Amino acid sequence: MLEHGGNLREAQRRYGGIDWIDLSTGLNPIGYPAPPVPPDAWHRLPEADPALLDAACSYYGAPVLLPVAGTQAAIQALPRLRPASRVTVAAPSYAEHAHHWSQHGHALRQAGYSMLDDAVGGSDVVVVCNPNNPTGETVPPASLLRWAAELAARGGWLVVDEAFCDTTPALSLAAHAGRPGLIVLRSVGKFFGLAGLRLGFVAAETALLAALADLLGPWAVSGPAQRIALAALRDRNWQRHTQARLARDGARMRSLLAAHGIQAAGTPLFHWWPERRPDDFHEHMARRAIWVRLFRQAARGIRLGLPVCERDWDRIECALQEWTKR
Repeated sequence: MLEHGGNLREAQRRYGGIDWIDLSTGLNPIGYPAPPVPPDAWHRLPEADPALLDAACSYYGAPVLLPVAGTQAAIQALPRLRPASRVTVAAPSYAEHAHHWSQHGHALRQAGYSMLDDAVGGSDVVVVCNPNNPTGETVPPASLLRWAAELAARGGWLVVDEAFCDTTPALSLAAHAGRPGLIVLRSVGKFFGLAGLRLGFVAAETALLAALADLLGPWAVSGPAQRIALAALRDRNWQRHTQARLARDGARMRSLLAAHGIQAAGTPLFHWWPERRPDDFHEHMARRAIWVRLFRQAARGIRLGLPVCERDWDRIECALQEWTKR
């Protein structure tokens, strides 16, 4: 199993302590306040709720969606819906994409974002995170739509993972996902801070969504998850306030890092930089009970998310000051 952020128990096991600041995931640290769940959500089999689909289509601007048990479920299933194909996955990016497309008989290659335009011609499937996790790189929607049309003309797919797109909605292709060959993945876990729900959505043409639903089987999303997500997707006031807060806190984090000589890229939810001594930085922060994400492979660097409160901001600033004095 691949390593991911959010493994705070591992941090506590290795370093001890209980008062940890977890910046390892890039999730909204002040998530949507989940309402009470009515008893029937627990007692009934979780049939699909049309109200949830309506709310999701309205929020994402998509013509049709399939709810799934986190976009991870779709990432694992999509490679099983195609015959052996030439697949290009943008790199570095969320490692689960390349991991699963490397299986089921597919020929996988990975390409940097600057090389993707050239890679489309020799691919049957192209997978892009937009914005990218962990680097924050983006691809203009016009380029993505051109690639999607080129791939679809020969029966190919463009898979766009928009898990971190809520803070940059102008990048989203969800409104175009009814056309052949374009598949868009959206997550409730990141912007809404509800990773524990294990809920995401896939936007694509109807026939592909039907095949994916058949593969995933019935009752893919729990009843409580559907009820909580419905409230979150409808709550436009909370969404507006959260957009403003994340923009403000994201700019604050970028300024804080820059003040300590770190030029970071990313999104309002996370920042990433190619740290020269990533293992040392990770260790330095962990010794201060601050858990950041360490990347050792294709993208050697550090990614960190946002803290919850002023006390956490102060602890992060103190740790950065001590790091720059080393």
